[in-house]
Amino acid sequence: MRLDVASASPLTFGDGSPVHAASAIAPFGDGWLVVQDDATHAAWWRAGAVTPVRVVEPVAGLEVFSAAAGTKHLKPDFEAAVAVPMAGADAVLLLGSGSTAARTRASLVTLGASGPRHAVADLGPLYRDVALALGLRDDQLNLEGACLAGDRLRWFQRANRAAGAPTACVDVDLAAVLATVTGEGGVRRVELGDVRRYDLGTVGGVPLAVTDALALADGRVLVSAAAEDTPNAVDDGRVAGSALALLDDDGVLATVAVPAPGPGPYKVEGLALREATADGLRLLAVTDADDPAVPSERLELHLRW
Repeated sequence: MRLDVASASPLTFGDGSPVHAASAIAPFGDGWLVVQDDATHAAWWRAGAVTPVRVVEPVAGLEVFSAAAGTKHLKPDFEAAVAVPMAGADAVLLLGSGSTAARTRASLVTLGASGPRHAVADLGPLYRDVALALGLRDDQLNLEGACLAGDRLRWFQRANRAAGAPTACVDVDLAAVLATVTGEGGVRRVELGDVRRYDLGTVGGVPLAVTDALALADGRVLVSAAAEDTPNAVDDGRVAGSALALLDDDGVLATVAVPAPGPGPYKVEGLALREATADGLRLLAVTDADDPAVPSERLELHLRW
C-alpha cells in the first residue's frame, strides 16, 4: 500500500473556536460528524461550515472536560462513531471507551426533519462482558473504533502495553445495542462473537494501537493506528507515529505509515471513506493534538493498493 496526504486543514467552529480532541468521524446528512472525546458536543462538518451538535447532556453542569481543570474523569470519552441503519433517519452510534463508569455510555445521534437529536444509554453490563471476553480488567478497556460487519458491530480494543494486551476486536449484536439505546427493547444481555487479536507492529519501539476502523466492501477492515507511549487506558503520551493497517479476519495483510507533517507525527484518531477509486481509496481522517488550544485537523488521504 502507498499513502499520500492530499490536504490537511484545521477544524474550527463558525465562531473560530477550535474543534479539539477529535476521536472519530462518520457520515451524517450532507456532511460528516466529527466526535470530540472531551466535550458534550460533536462537530458537524459540512460544506463551508462546522456547527456543534449535542451528543450528551452536561455532566455536573460541564460541557468540556480537561486534565488541567481536574474534570477529565467526568468526560464521556466517546471514541468510536459508526453510521448505523435506522428507518427514516441518518444515524451515528457513538460509544464510550470504557475504563471508568463515566465512559460506558452510548449516544445515538439521528438526523430527522427537525434536525439532529440524541438518545443516551448506559451500557455498563455490556462493557463488563467485553472486558471479560478480552481477558482484561474493566479499567484496562480502551475501545477506540467500531465498524459494521454484516449485521454486527465489530468493536476494537486499543492495545495496552502496560497490560500486555494487543489490539483486539469482538463482534457485538448491533440490533440489541440499538434496542437498548433507543429503549425499544428490554435487552439485558448482548450477544458477543469471537475475539480476534492483531499485532500491528511498532514505531520507534512503541506499539501501534488501533484508533478507528472502517469496513470495506470486500469484507476486509482498514484501521487507523497510533503509536502512543502511554502507561494506561486514560493518560495521553508521546506519539511516535501513525499508520493504517489492512486486516483480513484475524490477520494483518499490510501496514503503511501516515506521512508526518514535519515537526512531529499526526495522531490519527478517526477514519472514514470518501470514495473508492480505480487504484484504491480516498479517505478522510481526523487528528488529535492532545492540546485543547490546538485545533484538530482534517486530512484527505489517498490510499493506493
